[in-house]
Amino acid sequence: MKLTKSIAAFAVCGIFMAGAFADAKGTEIMNKVANFKEPKFSQSMIVMTLKDKNGSEEKRQVIEYGKEADGKTYVVMDFKGPASVKDTRFLQITNDNGPDDKWIYLPSLKSVRRVNSSEGSKSFMGTDATYDDLSTRDVSEDEHQYIKDETIKVENGTAYDCHVIKEIPLNKAGTQYSYRMVWVDKKTMYPVHTEMFDKNGKLIKVLEVLKITPQNGYDIPMENCLKNVQTGHSTTLTVLKVAVDQPIPDRVFTQNFLTTGK
Repeated sequence: MKLTKSIAAFAVCGIFMAGAFADAKGTEIMNKVANFKEPKFSQSMIVMTLKDKNGSEEKRQVIEYGKEADGKTYVVMDFKGPASVKDTRFLQITNDNGPDDKWIYLPSLKSVRRVNSSEGSKSFMGTDATYDDLSTRDVSEDEHQYIKDETIKVENGTAYDCHVIKEIPLNKAGTQYSYRMVWVDKKTMYPVHTEMFDKNGKLIKVLEVLKITPQNGYDIPMENCLKNVQTGHSTTLTVLKVAVDQPIPDRVFTQNFLTTGK
């Protein structure tokens, strides 16, 4: 199931039982997150804003297509502007029992290439997300420790009543992060604030959901921001318009579409 975190002998026993309960509760919460209700089809108009530590911005226009079928999730990102990224297209297909498949089309090369697993730590299109950040993770890949319940305010002042979960990867060599702290909104069971810590245990990135809007029975994240706190660079995705459960042709989710855009 994937996700797109002693005074005496008697006291020791009590601590052990509390820890076991906490881990079970953390896993239960993250299983609910993994089962977050998503539309069978979605199409979104997105503005992607890249901002450096000095406040300089670059805005990109993106159309994103999504599909759920046969136990897999398909996502296509079609960059419409500016000229420096226009007609770049990206396809990701998630697999429940294996790593995600990723392909990218770069107009300058006029060809589609597979993104190899060895490129996981590389930045995706100059954003603050790496290719691995885009990948889904199975709940079984992490230890989930329930920490506490807490109300958190994100950058724009929106407050969420949350469960706080610490996610520790079981295969530490297979991830960029030593652990992640995840704040899961109790109302939607969606992660609204995530802190990612590098291999040295230092905070490196913060992902926040600034706005969630209910639409046709789904809770749609309409704005989120990923910030690298070590560099001061951030990437914000703002959904201007979204359509859900309106069929999208299968050809959109193919390598041929990456090349032709049609």
